[in-house]
Amino acid sequence: MKLGLQLGYWGAQPPTGVGDLVAAAEESGFDAIFTAEAWGSDAFTPLAWWGKDTSRVRLGTSIVQMSGRTPTSIAMHALTLDHLTGGRVILGMGVSGPQVVEGWYGVPYQKPLARTREVVEIIRKVLAREEAVTNDGPLHPLPYTGPGSVGLGKPLKPIVHPLRADLPIWLGAEGPKNVAQTAEIADGWIPIFYTPNSAEMYRPWLDEGFARPGARRTRDDFEIAATCNLTITADNGAAKQAVIDAMKPFVSLYMGGMGAKDQNFHKNVFERMGYGALADEVQELYLTGRKEQATALIPDKLVDDMHIIGDAGYVRERVAEWESTGVTTLLLSLRSAAEVHQVAEVLA
Repeated sequence: MKLGLQLGYWGAQPPTGVGDLVAAAEESGFDAIFTAEAWGSDAFTPLAWWGKDTSRVRLGTSIVQMSGRTPTSIAMHALTLDHLTGGRVILGMGVSGPQVVEGWYGVPYQKPLARTREVVEIIRKVLAREEAVTNDGPLHPLPYTGPGSVGLGKPLKPIVHPLRADLPIWLGAEGPKNVAQTAEIADGWIPIFYTPNSAEMYRPWLDEGFARPGARRTRDDFEIAATCNLTITADNGAAKQAVIDAMKPFVSLYMGGMGAKDQNFHKNVFERMGYGALADEVQELYLTGRKEQATALIPDKLVDDMHIIGDAGYVRERVAEWESTGVTTLLLSLRSAAEVHQVAEVLA
């Protein structure tokens, strides 16, 4: 199993010390670094900026929001960066949610499955560069001939010849239909809240996608890049408990504070994991401003399942457990170069 450094998206200000983190990942044998975007910093610019000082690690987006750019624009970003890095780009994408898509990008949130399929198909046509790019789908028609069109749209090929027609595309997906489609059309999957205990829930959804006619990959060559917090503690007692307690506010945020009350895709994942009643209570408290009370409800067991926290021996055992479920890459959020080196040494 490979290791990826998850740089994430920025907070109120650009993060500091990222260059040191990236250098440590490159030196320590990490396979890749990943950047993200929400509604502040974008994913491609930091990846290019910090990636310029690397020569070996793969450079991935986890994840680019499809509604923020047209499919051909996403393809242009990916093929450009792929050339500049000598073929090291992983294009991770997702549809995001209705609050972001309609509230931030100002476009309709509709048919996420169909949109994902169209976006992937168009990007693959750009990267293949076999013919001028057209698309008959209703969400991203090319050329555009709808309302407001001047009727002069022309099918085009990219001027730049892409370095790789098979540039890997990984998709963020949460629900059964989306996960199955990801297994069918993508090269990899970036799940959220994947855990060893929830792995069996996802297995039939993935198998459905792999079994579809024309599926791009099989389980043997499909990547699963799971995100978790990995912290090596001095002991499995008080030191571990302190980290678990520090992680609980993030769990309660995603369980109860993200999305709308009636449409929270992250909350749905926790419900499928068997925490439906807890998720309802956490959401009710969170959305009425009682965040500390919501956080207090998060059980230690859930945090321990979602993340890898403990002494070096425990961490090695847990990493092996994650790997045994089919995870090919662990995406880790680490805070210092020393921590990057420590993780690499413990898992070597």
